[in-house]
Amino acid sequence: MVKPVSSDPKLGSTATYVSGGTSTGGKRPEDLLKEVNLYKDYIPKGTHARKYHRSMRPKYITIHSTQNFSTGADARRHSLALKNGKLRAYKRKGGNRIGYLVWHFSTDQDVTIQHMPTNEQGEHADFNGPGNRLSIGIEMCENRGNSRSATIERTAKLTAYLMHEHHIPLKNVVPHYHWPRKGLAKPHKNCPHYLLDNGRPGKKWAWFQGRVNHYYKQISGDRHYVSL
Repeated sequence: MVKPVSSDPKLGSTATYVSGGTSTGGKRPEDLLKEVNLYKDYIPKGTHARKYHRSMRPKYITIHSTQNFSTGADARRHSLALKNGKLRAYKRKGGNRIGYLVWHFSTDQDVTIQHMPTNEQGEHADFNGPGNRLSIGIEMCENRGNSRSATIERTAKLTAYLMHEHHIPLKNVVPHYHWPRKGLAKPHKNCPHYLLDNGRPGKKWAWFQGRVNHYYKQISGDRHYVSL
């Protein structure tokens, strides 16, 4: 169910809250979505990072961390920056394709904000590679005062829901590190840094996938969902 007006005054009237239903026994996908506390606050069509429409049928989910430790740099603040075109990037052949950074969701300890539909390509992973062309991007906020553990759990729930909605297997839930950025001296980014071991996927990443799988198993018996 989508409520037409946001109940979060910090986001304003452009945002819509996406709620789940009431449980009737067992956990439905809608119930997990309710725990995600998702708001849609899209970048307006035809502006900034959505100036060009680039269709996508997602096959992967890419997990990032913002590495923005500033006070107040939460999901709401990142949503505002994206809508205002503040996250610019140098546009070049073989590099950033549109002159902006953009991803699909930002999560923090309190809320998840969706910035663009999941059937549109972002610019968050590997330039013109499959990371951008075929994956949903999720950024975990790291602002001062934000709970990392709560953010990780919210992200795991969102990821499980998206796996269910788009029929994406757990093996295709990957860190930003997974996608090499051709032409850079260090093609594999240490991201999300706190879920990697010495800059590479290891036990920490396997633990995170375990959390995702835990939530996915709770809902995988039901194929009714709210389209994002």
